[in-house]
Amino acid sequence: MAATYKSVRLTEEAYEKLARRKRKDETFSEVVSRLAAERPISDLAGVFSDEDVERIRSRRRASYSGYATERAEQRRE
Repeated sequence: MAATYKSVRLTEEAYEKLARRKRKDETFSEVVSRLAAERPISDLAGVFSDEDVERIRSRRRASYSGYATERAEQRRE
């Protein structure tokens, strides 16, 4: 069965945020589906210790930073 499509208007700022989260092998439809399915970290309240939470946040920041750097380098090419 053929896929159907919808058009979505984004501000440039929203597009850039989405593009930063997009993986190399993903379409924009796939990244939107993936992000829409994610649960907020607050859903895990009480499951992790404060040290665990800080470690997760730190690794997440580092991952996003590395990804943003990679995307910037790709745009310059």
